[in-house]
Amino acid sequence: MKNPLYFLLPFVFLFSCQISKAQGLKDHFENDFYIGAALNMRQVNGSEKGADSLLLLHFSSITSENGLKWGPVHPKEGEYRFDFGDAFVEMGEKIDAFIVGHTLVWHQQTPDWVFKDSEGKFLDRENLLNRMENHISTLVGRYKGRIDAWDVVNEAFEEDGSWRKSHWYNLIGEDFIERAFRKAHEVDPEVQLIYNDYNVWKPEKRKAILDMAKTLKAKGVRIDGIGMQGHYRLNFPSLDLIEQAILDIHEAGFEVHITELDVDVLPRPSDVEGADLSLNFAESEEWNPYKEGISPVVEQELVDRYTSLFALFKKYGDKISRVTFWGLHDGSSWLNNWPVRGRTNYPLLFDREKGLKGRFW
Repeated sequence: MKNPLYFLLPFVFLFSCQISKAQGLKDHFENDFYIGAALNMRQVNGSEKGADSLLLLHFSSITSENGLKWGPVHPKEGEYRFDFGDAFVEMGEKIDAFIVGHTLVWHQQTPDWVFKDSEGKFLDRENLLNRMENHISTLVGRYKGRIDAWDVVNEAFEEDGSWRKSHWYNLIGEDFIERAFRKAHEVDPEVQLIYNDYNVWKPEKRKAILDMAKTLKAKGVRIDGIGMQGHYRLNFPSLDLIEQAILDIHEAGFEVHITELDVDVLPRPSDVEGADLSLNFAESEEWNPYKEGISPVVEQELVDRYTSLFALFKKYGDKISRVTFWGLHDGSSWLNNWPVRGRTNYPLLFDREKGLKGRFW
């Protein structure tokens, strides 16, 4: 005679499958690192259908994609626009996420007026420092105790390790980084402070970043972590290069943050790597091969790439604090417009319908 509960087995099996499906990325890597996504305005204010449920299931951290950069949040002298920032922080608190503000000081997406006086002449060192520190005080102060980490300075070095000759560097000098970190710490002593850059896998660039960070740390300046932007391609850079960067940053005494992670699956008109927004090519059929959808072969290559990347990240889960995707799904990725405008790209784990492309755990 069959067990009287035998008829319940199909329902038990179905329920167990539902529980398994409800396991998100953040659950699988809960003991390793935060899983993050960069968000836009429609995703933080609830107007994009399904964004909040996707976030709640899969992500334990959020980063402001563009809304807290200088241009959007501080477009004119004396004028701040906090609609994005307020909604962003409220969203993070709603889902109990680790909240990252991006970015306080950067050479791009910063209005020209920031560097000039009322007559259009470039400011001197002290006046620009004052303007920079006031901006930091305003943003960090407004979200003190609510934003958990700030990307304080973004992309201050060139590929060969030399200083980027931005207006910040030319008008202030290399200590603009020191002043930015000191001010952020002064305003919110509890917030994590991060230096963020792309192509940190390049030894010469990484050495310059770490030399700067160690020098400032020796002077008592707080820099908690180094953000390694993960703007990768299907076959490059190698896992060995990424692994060495993780080890070097950890050995230098800083937290490792994998930031801005995506994998470009499209061809490029040049061998440019990283995320230099000044490099931009006109829309072209030649460089937009998957307008109607990615091929199954390329999608599998993408899943395989993410599988290998996350195997590496998990190996160093004791050294990595956070892994953040630069976008929530393919439809909101900046790679639809860089380095070639108007393309249809597929660089993230979630497609345009917010479906997971494959399981890699």
